[in-house]
Amino acid sequence: MYFAALLARTEDGWEASDTELDDVETLSDLADLAREASPDEDTVLVLIEQEEGWFGVVRVDGEEDPRVYVSDASAAARSSYGEILLTDELLGREPGDDGTDLDALDLDGTEDGEPDDEDADDGAATAGSADAVPHGPVGDAQVLEDLGVSEKELRSMTGDAVNEIAEALGASEVLETVR
Repeated sequence: MYFAALLARTEDGWEASDTELDDVETLSDLADLAREASPDEDTVLVLIEQEEGWFGVVRVDGEEDPRVYVSDASAAARSSYGEILLTDELLGREPGDDGTDLDALDLDGTEDGEPDDEDADDGAATAGSADAVPHGPVGDAQVLEDLGVSEKELRSMTGDAVNEIAEALGASEVLETVR
């Protein structure tokens, strides 16, 4: 089960809203959704949580690029919401790098004969490692540092992380209204 909420920081404190991510396909779409929640270009946090699996924090400050933290990339990679957050940049890959250079492949075996076993092993390892998603956290673990949640605290959160974050921000009551 998933839960996603927007927390917008205003002059009067935090405002929370439940959000549907069905129409969100990219991190850019998610950032635009967050910006719509705050017409004054205040800080907006998108908190996404898969029960007992992983959580993600996306921070949008005005027109700046979103800052992202994901607690467990390998778990998030198996989720459609997680795939939105796990951009090539966040995972340290070149955009569009799917690990396979189709021009370099000898698909019909007529060019230079069969590769030796060592070359075949190297090719398989390269293709597999490009798609590998690290186990554990990825992204900007200092995303909430100036709001009172240290990197150490963020990395140690498990289970009900969204509520822990909201509590640390002083926004647990407003978040509870949208849960």
